[in-house]
Amino acid sequence: MSGQKVDVKVVLLGREYSGKTSLVERFVHQRFQAVPYQNTIGAAFGARRLDVSSSSGRGGRSLTLGVWDTAGSERYEAMSRVYYRGARAAVVCYDLTDERSFERARFWTDELRRCEPECRIYLCGTKLDLATEGGGGVGRRVDRHDAQDLADELQARLYETSSKSGENVEALFRTVAEDFADEPAREKSGVDLAAGGASAAGGSKCCVK
Repeated sequence: MSGQKVDVKVVLLGREYSGKTSLVERFVHQRFQAVPYQNTIGAAFGARRLDVSSSSGRGGRSLTLGVWDTAGSERYEAMSRVYYRGARAAVVCYDLTDERSFERARFWTDELRRCEPECRIYLCGTKLDLATEGGGGVGRRVDRHDAQDLADELQARLYETSSKSGENVEALFRTVAEDFADEPAREKSGVDLAAGGASAAGGSKCCVK
């Protein structure tokens, strides 16, 4: 996907194993891998074009979302900053079955407000299938009210998703696209994955040097 043109740069942030890679795979490729992914090193990239209506109801547009799946490990935090620079939207992910990942979400939202104050933030609770009673997981560990309180504070939209079933994944990214449909189109810029040191989602992930 070298040279892929994008209209909206979207970055996924969150603690390792918070479900970011699976979220990208479900949105871009409509697939789910049951075997856990290896930790992302640097970032991985995927893109998908959506036809959306503007939030004001004034017609519609086709927008390509370029989605960057960043490393969640704390040792790669400095590297992740390279990838969210200039992002217009950020999906901050946390695992609904792991309260530590929700606590870490606060770090990323603070980082974004400090470094990219114009970036729109979306909160995304992942692994809803494991958090639901009877889902075969450990159960919910992050109360929705707590997540909604954070979303309200950030003036962010909140979604709870399942990459396994696809629940709310399409709705999340469609909302992102619709939120930008009314804005004037910016000059498109190519994303050169070879230069950026990242690979398309679903492929091998290259270390950024």
